Amino acid sequence: MATPLSDPSSSPSSPSSSVSSVSSVSSVSSVETSLKTVAVVGLGTMGTGIAEILARAGREVVGIDISEAAAARATAALGSATARAVRRGRLTEQERDDTLARFRTFTDLGAAADADLVIEVAPESYEIKHQIFRELDGVVRPGTILATGTNALSVTRLAADSAHPERVLGLHFFNPAPAMKLVEVVSSVLTAPGAVAAVTDLALELGKEPVAVGDRPGFVADGLLFGYLNQAAAMYEAKYASREDIDAAMRLGCGLPMGPLALLDLIGVDTARTVLEAMYAESHDRLHAPTPALKQLSQAGLTGRKSGRGFYTYDAPGSATVVPDALTPSAAGSATAGRTVRSVGVAGSGTMASGIAEVFAKAGYEVVLAARSEEKAQSARARIGKSLSRSVDKGRMTAEAAAAALERVVPAGSYDAFAEVDLALEAVAEDLEIKQQLFAVFDKVCKPGAILATTTSSLPVVACARATSRPQDVIGMHFFNPAPAMKLVEVVRTVLTADDVHATVRELCSKVRKHPVDCGDRAGFIVNALLFPYLNNAIKMVEEHYATLDDIDAAMKLGGGYPMGPFELLDVVGLDVSLAIEKVLHREFRDPGLAPAPLLEHLVAAGCLGRKTGRGFREYARR
Repeated sequence: MATPLSDPSSSPSSPSSSVSSVSSVSSVSSVETSLKTVAVVGLGTMGTGIAEILARAGREVVGIDISEAAAARATAALGSATARAVRRGRLTEQERDDTLARFRTFTDLGAAADADLVIEVAPESYEIKHQIFRELDGVVRPGTILATGTNALSVTRLAADSAHPERVLGLHFFNPAPAMKLVEVVSSVLTAPGAVAAVTDLALELGKEPVAVGDRPGFVADGLLFGYLNQAAAMYEAKYASREDIDAAMRLGCGLPMGPLALLDLIGVDTARTVLEAMYAESHDRLHAPTPALKQLSQAGLTGRKSGRGFYTYDAPGSATVVPDALTPSAAGSATAGRTVRSVGVAGSGTMASGIAEVFAKAGYEVVLAARSEEKAQSARARIGKSLSRSVDKGRMTAEAAAAALERVVPAGSYDAFAEVDLALEAVAEDLEIKQQLFAVFDKVCKPGAILATTTSSLPVVACARATSRPQDVIGMHFFNPAPAMKLVEVVRTVLTADDVHATVRELCSKVRKHPVDCGDRAGFIVNALLFPYLNNAIKMVEEHYATLDDIDAAMKLGGGYPMGPFELLDVVGLDVSLAIEKVLHREFRDPGLAPAPLLEHLVAAGCLGRKTGRGFREYARR
């Protein structure tokens, strides 16, 4: 047999969700329901991981790959994995021996003849997969279930070419298969309900969390994840931000386990391009059209970790260790001398303003916390005091340090108190007119040479700069909420910002123990420009009845390592805030795919704004 079966890319997948299984137009009573013997076709990383799960769960596993070397690697990998499990007390020696005895490898599909279930994890190619399924039709029993591990190709198209389409479905594991809990069970309109039930029961017995999804490219998880990855690649390609800053921004700003460009290297740049091509063919959404950088890297053989180079350079093919290359930022930092900052003025009385004031006060800076009234300023200072007390209670700082930090915060009922500060930073409402008015006040009251900063997350910084007579002194410092805990600050230069202002702010971020990332003055900066289209696409999935809120949230947490699902996050951020950011992004980039989902607009119009109102995408108990 000449069909290549190994999966050298071994792409890690992503999470997924659940919808009710599409009703089958065909049902077959002979479909196997007791799946004792399972054949795994393709013994790359994913196939080997699936084989390990099955063998450890007591199944007889037939591993098939035309490459004898791949079969040998799979056997060795299973031996190593089970040996580690014994050392860690998760298996006994006898259980290990039994597991290894249940795994046999072959180089011909004929070995699958007695299998109750066949799972193919061959490369993402219709030609290869069709050939495998055609050959299997002549080998296995009529009731044997045939599952494809694809995360990009149409299960329906694969099933339609089979002699028994009712027994074909998708079984999408996530990489690394032994560790990841989520499994997408993908039905086509031809799939027999009995086949879905049998593999769902198997997934549960394997300790996985199966979710049923319909057949469309990317399913739920990759459908959300790969659009986001594509936008990150496009952002890097446009030289908007460095690869390091893009990845750091998404890790520190969203709590993700990996940045998008590092994840593309792990998945495989070529695999990502294949998934996106399949998604775009169905959606015709420009957000899914693979950015040219993915094509160029793929054609050059720079496919990520597996080749030793992709967006980053690695010390060897297959290694996870990044090594410096020509694009690695210099450790020396900026050659431009900065300005001296001893005191900071923070304008605002809300949570963000008090949080930022706390950050600077704990770092030893004198802070003037000014609001529209003395009462509001005192209230904001009291909030800082409570936050510092919580830190003391948790052992994060001493009572003396907390008292000293609070002593450095001076409340003021007028912005005139900013006359001598070295940095004036606004954290008021996300309204351009209000911010411009405040910058005009800064321009009058602040001394020459003072840096004027805005914490806006989506508005143009240059518009604030133009409200002053000194636009060279204006910069964006986008802190993330809660400011005392979140490490990221997006440092936003306008075309008018002076070099020494930029150098000062970056150094200042480091002194207050924050991680600065540089970006240009355009809507959303790094984090929101990548995060909110992803959230918007999740809402569209619900609008289209493809998946439920709970399933999408579970998918992104279990399969993608996200700290919160998209709907949990939307309700925390506030649906009104989210809608405002979506509108800004849509206006800036004029991309139809960025238009806010109608469901989001309807919920905001109804006053369902998330946790703060007790109802958003979900309902919450009133405090």
